[in-house]
Amino acid sequence: MTTRPLGTSDLHVTPICLGTMTFGEQVDEATAHALLDRASERGINFLDTAEMYAVPARAETCGATETILGNWFAARPGQRARMVLATKVAGPSRGMPWLRDGAGMTAADIVASCDASLRRLRTDVIDLYQIHWPERHVPAFGTKYYDPAKETSQTPIRAQLEALAGLVRAGKVRHVGLSNETPYGVHEFVRLAEQHGLPRVASVQNPYCLINRSYENALDETCHRLGVSLLAYSPLGFGLLTGKYDAGGAEGPAAPAGARIARYASVRKQRLGRPEALAAARRYNQLARDHGLTPTQLALGFCRAKWQVASTIIGVTTMAQLDEDIDAFETPIGPDLLAAVDALRWELGDPAI
Repeated sequence: MTTRPLGTSDLHVTPICLGTMTFGEQVDEATAHALLDRASERGINFLDTAEMYAVPARAETCGATETILGNWFAARPGQRARMVLATKVAGPSRGMPWLRDGAGMTAADIVASCDASLRRLRTDVIDLYQIHWPERHVPAFGTKYYDPAKETSQTPIRAQLEALAGLVRAGKVRHVGLSNETPYGVHEFVRLAEQHGLPRVASVQNPYCLINRSYENALDETCHRLGVSLLAYSPLGFGLLTGKYDAGGAEGPAAPAGARIARYASVRKQRLGRPEALAAARRYNQLARDHGLTPTQLALGFCRAKWQVASTIIGVTTMAQLDEDIDAFETPIGPDLLAAVDALRWELGDPAI
């Protein structure tokens, strides 16, 4: 599998990244290790995790995913050297007091979280260390509009960058990135880094899929002009874009037993649980079938076809899903089908923001 440069960094990543948030919750350690083995065999060199994983976030499983990855590295000599390893420091706790004390994310929090991640991952260095969500208030996770009255920021962006710079100087982190960010946030992190000689962000990890292309509403221009790469997460819209929920009624998906959207009630209340998101997904899924493709082939082939995307993060629970996703990612999506996708977006908007 070919690789692509990540932003202006010296990291080169495969266009598919294996996301691991299911490891330690839906996926046990033995199965996770088998999935990691297969991903490596098929050429993937990019793994993404976070200190708060597994998902859904619980005190009992916080850090479990990093531990599973660390055990895999320890059991597979040589794999750590060939993998680009990305993890994340959680932003303000968002109802997860077990992550840290207080409501913010201080410079000391960043350093402590990195040290804990290094121990769990059983590695000396993290290739890409990302801020999972902004320390300041932003419209995210189903909130569409910015509200200045909700601002609770305690740690300026420059202070966050200085903490990250200390980790880079110490050799604990190679490069830094953002997640769930806005055009303002990306621009400000880059501006301050350049102004004060601090680490420049290599990437932003944001949702991007057929039912949420909000990244293309200005953030894509920001990242293109500043040399920041997009890591697209939720490319299958939490499974809505696989077609497996198409048989449900208008108010919600008919979820197979064990599916994440069925098990986790909070998902139904957020962006991917809206009836509008399901209705839009069904339209895209039918468009795929009308063109002789599976819904998964259209959803992942779309991400591959877009210049905006450096790497697409897939999350799986079975070997069959992993192989299907890797194969589907190679599906060519021609200009006529892309035009049909754009026409649907014009009609439906981005219901999964």
